[in-house]
Amino acid sequence: MKLIVAMTGATGSILGIRLLEALKEAHVETHLVMSEWAEKTMLIETPYHPDDVKRLASYVYESSNQAARISSGSFLVDGMIISPCSMKTLAAIRIGFADNLISRAADVILKERKKLVILPRELPLNSIHLENMLSLSNAGAVILPPMLTFYNKPATLDDAINHIVARTMDQFEIANDLTKRWLSR
Repeated sequence: MKLIVAMTGATGSILGIRLLEALKEAHVETHLVMSEWAEKTMLIETPYHPDDVKRLASYVYESSNQAARISSGSFLVDGMIISPCSMKTLAAIRIGFADNLISRAADVILKERKKLVILPRELPLNSIHLENMLSLSNAGAVILPPMLTFYNKPATLDDAINHIVARTMDQFEIANDLTKRWLSR
């Protein structure tokens, strides 16, 4: 399996980092693009350095490189995950404003009818955010807000992060045991 993973400057860098770790453990080929602000936010929020995170990916591209192979529908991938996704990037994808590699790659994924999973990060959401998400959902994207769950009784922040990563991987049917699954009694 080959996936594009993009990280934007929205808060929640650890979600993208943990996703890359889990995809590497699952032997998924990853094509990583981080925006300039993703790298800056990562330094603020986490103990990770962007260079360390880039080493988790199979391939890495500069967000300004519109000539990268992931900007073409002729490059075959199984889908794309944007984690975390800023409202700026969400809006750009919605209107087809492919001014960087992240929004261009997402545009290609949608036009090729591949799976695009977006983990939007903002709180609270305004009507513009919600309309953008609805529009992208109608265009075929999966909107997967990184929301807390409690049925699995998370004891740590890592438990909550792993649950979100597991549910993201579930979208591509990638086997994982990162979280406790729902069991009815």
